[in-house]
Amino acid sequence: MKEMLTSKIILQKLIPIFIFAYFVLPASSQTMLEADGPGNTYELINSVLAPNGGDVVENPECVHPEFGRHITEVWDATLNQYAFAFHIHVTPDNDRCTNFDRQRMEIKTYDASPDNLKGVPGETVVYKWKFKIPTGFQPSSSFTHLHQIKAVGGDDDDPIFTLTARKGTPNKMELNYYQNSSLNSSKLATVNLSLFENTWVEVTERIKIDKVNGAYSINIKNISTGATILSYSNNNLLTIRVDNDFIRPKWGIYRSLINSQDLRDESLRFASFSIDEENFTNINNTTEADSDIFSITPNPVKNLATINLEVAERTNIKLELSNLDGQLIENHLNNTIINEGRHQYNIDTSKLENGIYIARLITNQYSRSIKMLVYK
Repeated sequence: MKEMLTSKIILQKLIPIFIFAYFVLPASSQTMLEADGPGNTYELINSVLAPNGGDVVENPECVHPEFGRHITEVWDATLNQYAFAFHIHVTPDNDRCTNFDRQRMEIKTYDASPDNLKGVPGETVVYKWKFKIPTGFQPSSSFTHLHQIKAVGGDDDDPIFTLTARKGTPNKMELNYYQNSSLNSSKLATVNLSLFENTWVEVTERIKIDKVNGAYSINIKNISTGATILSYSNNNLLTIRVDNDFIRPKWGIYRSLINSQDLRDESLRFASFSIDEENFTNINNTTEADSDIFSITPNPVKNLATINLEVAERTNIKLELSNLDGQLIENHLNNTIINEGRHQYNIDTSKLENGIYIARLITNQYSRSIKMLVYK
């Protein structure tokens, strides 16, 4: 395994502080994946997107082993850094020797990825990455997905959002939305594909995850000129289906082979993948004093968490620790009475399994929640 100085997970937690009613300064949990030079590419990707073990690389090598790995790392003179090159071949590549009317070379997060790489309701997730398609890129008239937001659990057959290249006159780049799992999608935005050819672009995609009132935005800009190529925003959109457990990103090339004569062998470049969770969970709509503060230090926490709080008046307090599915794990400070002022309490986390928990402070007047990362 090569050195991971530039490719390791960067995980930062900024402690949320409440400064007035209904408002929380968001905490942040960022994961970055950077190419660092030829060799051990799949191991690098898995170490970031599935650090606890697993395989997030979906490749066609079951049918095409003689080519070798279908993702390589190459030096890019424009970016002045290494980039990932995703290779796909009209023949003989398919979809993991399972589907033969399509082919896929993608990376993803999935159920074995850490919790901070899975988007659940109540969170806002920001995905960023760079990519470049070659001059004369030939997409399918059916679908050529370069990015997907998919769901896990329940009705998860189809993606929720896709960035799709499509053959036409001229060829187009489409942002598509699937509110329900079906073959029909809504085109949210469409631009000429030529704007992307032989040009590095940077994508910022922001998703407020909600089964009713979600929000979605995407901005794609030309890195060299700074000009916006594609932009879309909607603050009233279902961004996870009712019976889905979480959403996850996929990047690469996933295309139909139904009209394979329209296609050619392609090599796409990607760089600087980033997954950043912003705010974690909604608080109850209650009136709170400006001086009330609730935080956890350190966060991430190894064995001992310090609960910091300040209340404006005498009150009962209780602290609940739940998992991301809402299941209660532990109760602390059960109906403890505290006076106005600042207080600190230590919580032993050494017996908790590694993962993300929701710490919920409950008083006579309100409740507040913070996500807490526990690691050994």
